Parts: sequence; structure tokens; C-alpha cells
Amino acid sequence: MDGMHLAEINVGRLVAPTDDPRVAEFMENLDLVNGLGKAMPGFVWMMEGSGEPGTGNTDNNIGDDPQFVANLTVWKDVASLERFVWGTVHRNFYERRQEWFSVLGSMHFAMWWVPVGHEPTLDEALERLSHLETHGDSDHAFGWSWLREARLYEQHRCQPA
Repeated sequence: MDGMHLAEINVGRLVAPTDDPRVAEFMENLDLVNGLGKAMPGFVWMMEGSGEPGTGNTDNNIGDDPQFVANLTVWKDVASLERFVWGTVHRNFYERRQEWFSVLGSMHFAMWWVPVGHEPTLDEALERLSHLETHGDSDHAFGWSWLREARLYEQHRCQPA
């Protein structure tokens, strides 16, 4: 899409505090996975946390619950995000998400188009997520199936937890 980039938010609630052994493997690999994402062709921007090693974006929690965390990124296009999600070590962690995250009864992932140069806020992203949950896929917010150009999603998507 000319003049636009793809934003995505992914939220989850850790099964334990970030310093708990039950989420240690996940926490220990945040820098690796986030660093890989930032090095990928087509990566544009990521919401950053405190910058402390091994914390990723976990200090960008939602509401008053420090275990409810968000990841917010912007990508050049669908193919770039797909390559990262389904074609790197990220996929291994995604497939094991039930080990570290509670199953949420609501939407936890949304995408939308943003103008080139725009860095969405967490509030903006949460509004898009809420819109998707309330109204379903639309140009305002959507999931993988809304994107005709999403190829790897169809081949490699993980089954719901």
C-alpha cells in the first residue's frame, strides 16, 4: 500500500510476574527475538520498554496489571511482518505461547495501516484492538485473514491455544 506501513499490536497476560521462573525462558529470549525483528528487512519501528536488558516491552503493561503486556511494531509491508512471525525463531516462541501466557477470552492481536513515519501510541493500538473485537475485520483494524497478500499465514499459522 503506497505511503502506508503496517502496524500491529499483540497483547498477552503472562502467567507469572516477569521475575518468576515460570516465565524465565520467555524473558531470557526477549532481547534475542526483538533484536532479530529489528534487524529484519522491512522492520520500521518498535515500541520500546525501559531499555533494561531482558525486559523487552514488558514495562508497557496495560492498566494496573503488570503481567498484562503489549508488543507494538510497524512494518514496511505484510510480507516483512510475515517473514519475521512465521520464518524466524519467533515462530517457535509463538507456538509455545501457552507456556508463558494465559489464554485470553478476547482479541489479542490486530493490524492496521498507518502513514509512513507514524509511530502509533499504545492507546491508539488498544483502540484498534477494541474496534476489531467489537466490529470484526475492517479497514480500521484487521487480522491476518483480512489481508489477501498474507501468504505465510495461510501456510504456517498456529492453531489457537
